[in-house]
Order: sequence, then structure tokens, then C-alpha cells
Amino acid sequence: MQENQTTQTPKSMSPAAPVTTEKPPRSTFLLSSSPHIAKGEDVPQIMRSVIYALLPAAIFGIYIFGWRVLIMMVVGVLAAILTEAITNWGMKKPQTISDGSAAVTGLLLVLTLPPSLPYWMIIVGAVVAIFIGKQIFGGLGYNIFNPALLGRAFLQASFPIPMTTWTIPKTIDAITTATPLGSFKFEKTLTPYFDLFMGNVGGCVGETSALLIMVGGFFLIIKKYADWRIPISYLLSVVVFGGVFWLLDPARYPDPVFHLFSGGLMLGAFFMATDMVTSPITPKGRWIFGIGAGIFLVVIRLFGGLPEGVMYSILLMNAFTPLINRYTKPQFFGEVKNV
Repeated sequence: MQENQTTQTPKSMSPAAPVTTEKPPRSTFLLSSSPHIAKGEDVPQIMRSVIYALLPAAIFGIYIFGWRVLIMMVVGVLAAILTEAITNWGMKKPQTISDGSAAVTGLLLVLTLPPSLPYWMIIVGAVVAIFIGKQIFGGLGYNIFNPALLGRAFLQASFPIPMTTWTIPKTIDAITTATPLGSFKFEKTLTPYFDLFMGNVGGCVGETSALLIMVGGFFLIIKKYADWRIPISYLLSVVVFGGVFWLLDPARYPDPVFHLFSGGLMLGAFFMATDMVTSPITPKGRWIFGIGAGIFLVVIRLFGGLPEGVMYSILLMNAFTPLINRYTKPQFFGEVKNV
């Protein structure tokens, strides 16, 4: 009986299945929130591109208004950066001056100001733009209104006389004059379209040359840092809505071409309204944003007390952006709305 008894070796102990103590490989899946498409771009790179796009208009502003404009730009940028650094330090937040957003805000602010504005007013505008327009809301990505325009709005309300004192280009034999919009609104005088397009007119530091602003704006659109829907809808709505009034009474209202190339419309359409943070996130919402801004602009220009309304039209639509996002968000796949 002893000879017939056999013993089975467990399978796990079989030479064909050796025991191993190695851990299974760790999963390579990464769970993260959207966006899920990485382009290798970051905030500093985008901000540098915006500065590059603004350089043609900025350099032209220095050329036609003089070296004082360069000092204004330096003052505005440094004031914005210093305000951001002090605010981050006071709030015990990580420093964000290296991302370039404060520098862009300071430069944009100066480009929307008269060439003769005192330096201390520029500093005040930069402080308001960064501290109230940006940091109070939580910093970059959380602000509701465009910071540069908010800073300019504060200056417009606080110092109306310096903010409406204009220095015309050095190539014209005069000291001060009204802007093309002011000349038409109060004197019914039209500025030649060629001067409007090239920039040989009075106005803010960076808004005079429609051509150079469009060059920088197209650069941002090609780089996809600005959505073409917003400037196109903004400009087209101004043409259509402003053109209706012009057809009704050409002697009283300016034509659509004058609307397009005068004032700060081009600068606002390509660099202010397209702000990634304060504009809608949906394609349909961006169309609505641009059309609404265009209607506000025409109403303010034609019926308001001020000749220009780009700043207010964009700020008003900034306030509507959360509502636009809410009602234009895409429907989830398979979602059925309750009737």
C-alpha cells in the first residue's frame, strides 16, 4: 500500500510556474480635468505673443507722438508689474509677474490713453487695473472685466479733462485738436479715410493706425490666441447698425467706413474684446458678444454724450459674459431636456 501512494505537487510549486515577488506594472493612465489636448503652450508664451502683436501700433505711437509715449509705456508696465507683485505679497499668494499678464495690462492701458496724460495718472490707472480689475477677483483667469479697460474707465471718470485733451501727430502743424470722432460729433467734420487707415490723426497712443492694429490682430488670430468670431461680429454689427442710421440721415450720422477706422474700434475689437478670460467660451456666445458690443458702441457714439464708446461697449458685454455662457453651453450627448 505504501508503494501505490502518490503525492501531488501544488501547481504553484511546480518548476514550470516559479514563484515571483515582483509587483505588477503601475497603470500609465492619467486622470485629469479638461482640457485634454496639450499644445505645448503656456501663459507666458501667449502673453509674449500679445506684446509682439501690439508692437507695431506701439512703435507707431512713439513715432507720431514722440518719445514721451515710450516713457508712458515704461511707466504703465512697471506700475502694473509692481502692483501685482505687492498685491501677491500682501495676499500671501505665489508671485505671478513672470507670466507677463501684468505687463500686457500695463501696455494695453497706455495704448488707450491720450499722449499728454500725466505720468502719475498712468500709475493710478495701472494700480486700479491690476488691484481692482484683476487681483480682487482672484488673479488671472478669475476677473470679470477687462483690467486695462477698467483702469481706463476709472481714469475717464476721475480725470475727464486730461482724458479728453488730445495731442495730434508731429506731422501736422498744430498743438491740440479733437479726435476724428470728436470732430464729427461736435463739428460734423469728416477726417479723410486714408489718414484714418494709416494713423496720421489725433487720438489715443495706440489707436490711430487701423492698418497696424489689424496686422497685430491677424497675427493673434492666426496663432489662435484670439477667436476671429468676436472681432468679425463686432465690426460687422457696427457696419450694419451704423449703416442703417447713415442711410436714414447721411448729414447727421457718419458712414460705416468712418465708424470702422476711427477711434479705438480696431484696438478694442482685436485686443480687448477677444480677452480669453472676459469673453464667452462658446462659439455662439462669441457671436452674441461681438454683436452686442457693436450695438452698444453705435448707440453710445451716436446718442451718448461722449464721441467714443468702445470701452463701455466691451465692459458692458463683459458683464453679460456669464449669462451668455450659461445659455449657450452645448447640450451633452444623449441629453434630453424636460418639456
